[in-house]
Parts: sequence; structure tokens; C-alpha cells
Amino acid sequence: MKNLWLEFKLRPLWRKICDILLVLFALAGVAILGAWGLYQLGVTNNRGAVDKNYRYLMSVSEIEGLKDAKLTQEQIDEQWALQLERLAALAHRYPVNARLILNAAVISDDPLIIDRMVAALAIYTDSSSQQPALTAQNAIPWMSEPAWPALKEAILRDSALINEAGRLTGVEPRLIVGCLIGEQIRLFNSKREMFKKYLGPVKVLSVQSQFSYGVNGIKDFTAEAVEEHLKDSTSEYYMGPAFEHLLDFESDDHVTERYNRLVDYRNHLYSYIYTGCILHQTMLQWRRAGYDISDRPDLLFTLFNVGFDQSVPKPNPVPGGSRITVGDREYTFGAIGFDFYYSGELVTAFPFRRQRFVSNHRPLTPEEVARIQDNLSDCYRPEYGHEYRKDSATAPDSIPDPFGIDHEKVVPVEHTAQ
Repeated sequence: MKNLWLEFKLRPLWRKICDILLVLFALAGVAILGAWGLYQLGVTNNRGAVDKNYRYLMSVSEIEGLKDAKLTQEQIDEQWALQLERLAALAHRYPVNARLILNAAVISDDPLIIDRMVAALAIYTDSSSQQPALTAQNAIPWMSEPAWPALKEAILRDSALINEAGRLTGVEPRLIVGCLIGEQIRLFNSKREMFKKYLGPVKVLSVQSQFSYGVNGIKDFTAEAVEEHLKDSTSEYYMGPAFEHLLDFESDDHVTERYNRLVDYRNHLYSYIYTGCILHQTMLQWRRAGYDISDRPDLLFTLFNVGFDQSVPKPNPVPGGSRITVGDREYTFGAIGFDFYYSGELVTAFPFRRQRFVSNHRPLTPEEVARIQDNLSDCYRPEYGHEYRKDSATAPDSIPDPFGIDHEKVVPVEHTAQ
């Protein structure tokens, strides 16, 4: 080592600079290869955590809904009266949440949904805790953070695409939004300074382009698995012949085209379609194993977060996923999605459906497949500093909806049973 140091000192300045740069490039190369190797080996995969409130989350799914109840119109009217009394009591302490819950029940035309929504909120409103007599804030702490209003506005700008992805994949759009919120909240807290600069003033969704892709953070191998499941009729994840051509490629370079689909700064339709497929395929995997989790949004969000390799059907599964700290509280990915799902937030754009999954679609025509493929905006990595100058294609006064839908006239449609 001493001889090497002496030899280095005797070299001319330009040679020393070249040697230093060479060493730095070599170290950078080793770091990149090491990170890539860990990624391929799955070391970076999130194993997830069990949510500490999992019993609360599980108990909500056990509450009977209107679709399960056999009630006469008179009994339904009685339920409305009882639930309105219950909301009046909640409004004395949490008027914001009472209003959101009432709005959701009216839009859904389902008084029994109030039971589930109030039960879901009980994690934060339990009478045994010391709460103020009245608060103008949302009882769900992370929904009182400054980022939440900006995130809601960004999501609403993509509402047309999210609802279309729900229709194409046979998944309730509200479930897709739950996954989106979990991922965007996670990113906000891991890159807080960047989000203060962009999410607050410009109100756009973050698009990931390394390791995980798009607004929902989908890994490339997960997206590839989704595509394979669509085609393999023997797979436990198979969604049926109606969905086989949903993600057909235009070119033979599937790797590049898949990346371009997900890492698209202007149009996020493909991110939402892949998300819907993951939710639908996971639900079918569990149903075929004898466990129906279609009524467990907490578990569906968790399984989306941890991936196919950790989706192992079993009795009494518990929700959880990535740990996410917001303010002074720690949540899990599954809990944040659950909080949103039953909060009543954004319910006008993404209402509750009586049936969360629908599989009896007709097959897509070649023209419909082509229209989906036309959604690529050819904008995958804008010049640095220009990433957030323009919102996604559904923003007002921008590119028209590619499906020609007049969303002012759209109303929720009840699907037939599977």
C-alpha cells in the first residue's frame, strides 16, 4: 500500500485526476450492480407488517350490508331512521365525518353502509380515548395533513381514467383509488421535500420510474405476471376469456412497451388497469382456494402492497403491509387504504358498488383494445424540472377523454351477479 501511495504522489496532476475518476466510476458501478442484484433476488421486497388494529379492520367486514340483508321497504325505512340518529350523535363530536358518511349512504342508497363506516372510524373515535368535545377536523389523523387536499384534487383529475380502468377490469374503482392513496401517501412521507415543492402547488400524482413504476408503484415482474395470468386459463389467477386481450401489446418489445405504459407522466390509465387486474386476480386466487375476500378491502389493499409471492390463501388472514409514518402516527398500507375506503371521501366520484368485482364482461373487440393502446402519451421521462408542468390527460381543458364518455352524465351502474 505504501509503494502504491508513493507511486500515486509522483504521478502528474492530470493522471491523478483520471485515477480518482476511474475509482469513483468503479465504485458507482459496483453500487448499481449491487442494488440491481438485491432487487432481482427479492431482498428489497417489502415483507410487510401486521397492522396493530387488525381486529378492528377484520370486524368491519362481518357487519351485514344491504346486499346481504333480506329487508322489506318498511324495514329499510326504519334502518334509515336508526342510522340518522346514530349519525346525529357522531356529529356532536365529528361533524366532518358525520357529513361524509351521510353523503356516502345517500349516494349508495344504503343505510346499512353507515354501520360499517362508523365501525371503521371507531379506531380513532373510541369513547375510551381522550377526544375533544367537538372538532372541525377529520377524525382520521392522516386526512388532516396538508397533503391530503392536494392529493384529493390530483386524484379527481384522474377520475375518468380510474373509473374506466374499473370498468375494463371488473373492479370497483374505489378499490383502485385505495391502492393509489396508499402508495402516494407512502411516497409523500419518503420524499417530503419534493412533494412540498410539487404536490402542494401543482397538485399532481408522483410517477415512479426506478424499481417500481407508475403512480401505483408496480414492479416490472408483477406487471409481467399480470399479463401472463390474463392469458393462462389454467392459472388460479385467471380472470376469464373476456379479459384475455386487455393488455395486448402493439410491438414485440414487451419490456420497453410495458415500461412506457407504466412510466407515463401524462396518462395513467395503464397504471390503473394493472392495479385493477392485480386486485381481481388476487381475489380470484383466494376464492378458488375456498376463501372469499371480496368483502375485505383491508386485505385486498394489503395483498396489492406485498405482491403475488406473499398472497397465500389461508383462514383468518390479517391486514397490514408497508409501515407508513404520517405525522406522529404509524400506519400500514392496508390500514390507509381501509381508512379511505370507508371514510366517505371522494364518494361522489368513486361511489360504493353493491358488487366489488364483476367477471361476466363481454370480450373486448379489436377496436376497443386499440383504443386502450392509444392512451400512451409518449411522455415517459420529461426534461428535468418539467415533470410537473402539466397534469395527466384527464385534467380540465386538456386532452379529451379517449373513450368519448360524457362524464357529466355518467351514473353508477349496478352490475349483474357473477
